[in-house]
Amino acid sequence: MLRLVCGAILLGYCLMAQAAYDLQPKLVADNTWVLEGSTGNFSKENGGNIVNIAFIVTDTQVILIDSGPSFAYGRELAEAIRQITDKPVGTILLTHHHPDHMLGSQAFPHARVAALASTAQLMQEEGDAMAENMYRMVGDRMRGTEVVMPDSILEPGLLELDDYRLQLLQLHGHTNADLAIFDPQTGVLFAGDLVFYQRAVSTAHTPGIAVWLQDLDTLAALPWTVIVPGHGPVAGNDAPFQQMRDYLGWLDQLLTTAAARGDDMNRVMRSPVPERFAGISLAGYELIRTVSHLYPAYEQAYWQSLSE
Repeated sequence: MLRLVCGAILLGYCLMAQAAYDLQPKLVADNTWVLEGSTGNFSKENGGNIVNIAFIVTDTQVILIDSGPSFAYGRELAEAIRQITDKPVGTILLTHHHPDHMLGSQAFPHARVAALASTAQLMQEEGDAMAENMYRMVGDRMRGTEVVMPDSILEPGLLELDDYRLQLLQLHGHTNADLAIFDPQTGVLFAGDLVFYQRAVSTAHTPGIAVWLQDLDTLAALPWTVIVPGHGPVAGNDAPFQQMRDYLGWLDQLLTTAAARGDDMNRVMRSPVPERFAGISLAGYELIRTVSHLYPAYEQAYWQSLSE
């Protein structure tokens, strides 16, 4: 009997260890911290932690930028923040509606959850289905996770939170409802998923590559000193912008050329990824998804141009 009890206790400790996200906040500017996720795909091993989450400690509160992929992640995030400051998490700013960015909000019941109106609408329409899909991909670490809808709607422009000011930009390239946040006090640009770095872009909800490239120009023109991408390492130079422009430009040329040749979708999916992108995580996997998302529109545009 004692062996059974000890075995059960040991199993419990093993499950707890397996469930831990081991979050390690990294200071990137004054009072500004980032928790970098994996550049891999969703899996039971990483528990959905493929995302960068950030927070700013002000004189009165903690401003959290996105909340992570699960209730369990949110609880660990709350504890990681408590190790740094005793100030409460007062505001959560959601950059967009994708599940890895917004499903940890349950862990902060006293915080104001804020998002663009278009993001709130997408959460209402797609949030539950996305959460269910996360259960299928990630497994047990999603237990108890529910969508927390925003209780405040953000407008682009200057956001004043007590004595702290942030510049909000409403952009469209990744989901057609994208919030980027610039902190003029530190020069940190929280780009959300408008910027992927060393990780191939996800194009499931983009309105188009041309729109995304315009957004990158808007972000690059800001007086930033640090870029926090939605996925991939934090950078203090313009390498993320250069890589994004190069990668999106290659995708656009690939799809345009393939449509003009009349290539079928399967052939385009088998296109080789250029050597210069060899170090970008999931490039081959995301190419297949991008072709399925975007290629029909390229084919339609090509045939329409011939009929004009």
